[in-house]
Amino acid sequence: MIKRYYSLTKPGIIFGNLISVAGGFFLASRGDVDFTLLLATVVGLALVIASGCAFNNYIDRDIDRLMERTQDRVLVQGLVSPRATLVFATLLGIAGFAVLYWGTNLLAVLFAALGFGVYVGLYSLYLKRHSVYGTLVGSLSGAAPPVVGYVAVSNRFDLGALTLLLIFCLWQMPHSYAIAIFRFKDYRAASIPVLPVLRGVKTAKHYITGYILAFLAATLMLSLTGYAGYGYFIIAAAMGGYWLYMALTGYRAGNDEAWAKKVFVFSIFTITALSVMMSIDFQLPGSPVLWTSLR
Repeated sequence: MIKRYYSLTKPGIIFGNLISVAGGFFLASRGDVDFTLLLATVVGLALVIASGCAFNNYIDRDIDRLMERTQDRVLVQGLVSPRATLVFATLLGIAGFAVLYWGTNLLAVLFAALGFGVYVGLYSLYLKRHSVYGTLVGSLSGAAPPVVGYVAVSNRFDLGALTLLLIFCLWQMPHSYAIAIFRFKDYRAASIPVLPVLRGVKTAKHYITGYILAFLAATLMLSLTGYAGYGYFIIAAAMGGYWLYMALTGYRAGNDEAWAKKVFVFSIFTITALSVMMSIDFQLPGSPVLWTSLR
């Protein structure tokens, strides 16, 4: 029974988001880590994300029956009741926001609430089923965790927090479009209006390339504006540059599904590497800004 409820929280999504939370937290900490604050941030946000995922499972239970990759979910199989899922999701959310409220600061709570509201309220309840812009709006929820980690330490929304928001929003787009390409049949079967289904795979390739290019520029800004160091800059340039190269190979790919899977998998490696590097290669106050050094 515990395993069934655990699966409702989508553990893989929680783990991936906590890596980005750590990136934002350690970037803002700049070597001066408050481990009690870190624990409150990680536990609180993990519970909030788990709540959002459980609510998403409840909302999507009808279309999950139509998609091959989601037909085995516990709600579809009737292993957990919808009512029990709602209660479980609500309790997780209350616990998560309580931990964030008592253990971090109001700004962190607000950004956690923003991510939760966008994912559950705007994306899951309406835009996912009705608009091609659902992916774009939903990207805000995926970008909230690193910002929560950052503002939990800094207690302010500055250029560093804005850059993190841009990086993770821009990353979400090609990552999600790649999924929609190699899961094209699933999305079409469930009538979900993602870009590749509505406007074609070729158009989606154009968008993937454009978003990766913008993502690459945003990642480098973290060093150019004095928040991350040279090591981060090199890794960001290398990973983003190769991801862009992979996107460009899509124009001559013989198998779009295989190509999209590669773009998707490398997107995970890229964002994980950047989260790790911003955690360990931050700029200390008073250090020379890379932008100045390159002039």
